[in-house]
Amino acid sequence: MMKKVGISLLLLALCLLLSACHGSQDTAAFAVPDTFDTSRSYEITFWAKNDTNKSQTAVYEKAISDFEALYPNITVNMRLYTDYSRIYNDVVTNIATATTPNVCITYPDHIATYLTGSHVIAPLDDLFSHPKYGLGGSELRFDGPSVEEIVPQFLSECKLGAYYYALPYMRSTEAMYINKTMVEQLGYTLPDQMTWDFVWEVSDAATAKDAEGNYLVNGQKTLIPFIYKSTDNMMIQMLRQLGAPYSTSAGEIQIFNDKTRDILFTVRDHVATGAFSTFKISSYPGNFLNAGQCIFAVDSTAGASWMGPNAPHLDIAADQVKDFELAVRPIPQFDPEHPAMISQGPSVCVFNKEDPQEVLASWLFTQFLLTDSVQVGYAQTEGYVPVTLKAQRSEAYQDYLSRKGEDNDLYYYVKLDAAELLVNNTENTFVTPVFNGSASLREAAGQLIEETAKAVRRKKTVDNAFVDSLYSQINSLYRLDQIGGQSGSIRDAKENMGPLPGTAVALLCAIAAAWVLMGLYLLRMKMKNKKRK
Repeated sequence: MMKKVGISLLLLALCLLLSACHGSQDTAAFAVPDTFDTSRSYEITFWAKNDTNKSQTAVYEKAISDFEALYPNITVNMRLYTDYSRIYNDVVTNIATATTPNVCITYPDHIATYLTGSHVIAPLDDLFSHPKYGLGGSELRFDGPSVEEIVPQFLSECKLGAYYYALPYMRSTEAMYINKTMVEQLGYTLPDQMTWDFVWEVSDAATAKDAEGNYLVNGQKTLIPFIYKSTDNMMIQMLRQLGAPYSTSAGEIQIFNDKTRDILFTVRDHVATGAFSTFKISSYPGNFLNAGQCIFAVDSTAGASWMGPNAPHLDIAADQVKDFELAVRPIPQFDPEHPAMISQGPSVCVFNKEDPQEVLASWLFTQFLLTDSVQVGYAQTEGYVPVTLKAQRSEAYQDYLSRKGEDNDLYYYVKLDAAELLVNNTENTFVTPVFNGSASLREAAGQLIEETAKAVRRKKTVDNAFVDSLYSQINSLYRLDQIGGQSGSIRDAKENMGPLPGTAVALLCAIAAAWVLMGLYLLRMKMKNKKRK
C-alpha cells in the first residue's frame, strides 16, 4: 500500500511539474490595451549588442535616460552583448524558462526561430496602427516616425509571413574598400562600377613576384589581393545577381544548383593563384588592407571606421600601417546596369508577456529607438544608415553628411562614403526569405565557399565529384533537407528545424527528473524491506 501511495504521489507531482513547465511557455496571444496605465511602474529589460565602441554605448545610455525622463514610471535595464549570436543563444535558452527580455536587438532570421515558441514574440501590426500609441500616435510623448516615414525596403525585412514582428533599427550593406594606389600601380584605372571580371583580373595580376619572392606591387612577402569578410553574403549576392535560386519564402532550399557550382569553381581558380581568401581562413580583411597587404577588402559599411590608413579604429600597430589612397565602391556586379546588394542590420523585437501593459511599455521604448536623436546619434558611430526617412532628411543628419572629411573621427570620409553608398543604393538592395531554418541556410551558403577554398589550399582536387560530395555534406551538416516545405506563415509553423523548443526541453527534463525520483523512492523502499527481513 505504501508503495502504491508513494508512486501515486510521484506521478501526481510529475503531472503538476509537466503542467507547470508547459504553462510557463503558453503565454496568451497579445492584445493591445486601449490605454496605457501610467499609475503603475514598469521595469523592462533591453538586450543590445556592442563590441568595444563606447560611443554606441553612450547613444544607448542617452536614449534610455531621455526615455525615462518622458516616462518616469518605466525603468529600462540594459544588458550589452559582444555579438548577436550570444543574444540569440540566450534568448533561445530563456524561452524555455519564460525569462526572455522585453526588448531585444536581433535579426529576422533569429526571430523566425523564436517564433516556434507559443506567442513568444508580440506581433506588431495592431501596435503599428494604434491611434494613441502606434507609429506617430496621438498619445506619444515624443516625436516618433509614422509608418510611412520608415524606409519601406527596411521595414519589409521585419515582416515574417503575414505579420510584422520587429522594427528596423539600423541598416548597412556591404562595400568594397580598395587600395586605389596599388590598383593604379598595376596599370589599371578604378571604375565607378566594379565588376567581378575586373576584380578577378586585377587580383590575379597582383600575385606576380620578383626573384626573391616579394610581391611586385607592394614589395612585401605577404599579399592577399582580395579578401571577403562574409562568405555567406558573397554567395547569396552572387546568386542574386545571376538570377539563380537560393530559397523560397516557404523554406524550400534551392541553393544546390549549377550556378552555385560555377561560383565555387571560380573561387577554386582564384584561391589556386593566391588571389583570393576569406576572413575565416586569413583573418580580418581591414588589417591586411591597412598594412598594404590587400587590394580589395569586402566588409560591411558598418565597418568603415576600421578601413584606411587614417581610420579612427585600427586593430594593428601604427608602425604596420601603410599610406595609400582608399576608395569605397559598391560590391562587384555581374551586370552593373542591374546592381543587387544585400540589405542587413539589426532590428528590434518585443517579447510577449503575461501583462499586456508591460508589453505596451516595451513597445513605447522600442518606438523611441526610432526617434531622430537616437537614429542620427547611432548612425554617426559607424557606417550605418538611419532606418527612417524622417531621420535621413533631418537637419542633423544632412549636416553630418555635408561635413565629410573635416576630421578622421566623427567625419571620417570613408565612414561617410560608406553611408552615402547605401543611401544612394537603397532601391538596389534586397533581403533573403526568412523562415525557421533560414539562419542555417545562410551559414551553409558561406560554408560552401569556405570548404572549397580550404580544399584548394590543401591541394585537393575540386571538381564536379568534389562539389557533389560537398553539397551532400553541407546538406547533412545544416539539416537543410529537414527545412523545406514549411508554411509561408512563420507564426503558424510548428516544425522546428533549429534548436529544440523550450517546451520540449522542459518536458524532457521534467520526465527525466520524475523517473529519477521514482527510482530513488523504489530503491529506498526496497532497502527498508531488506532491513525488516
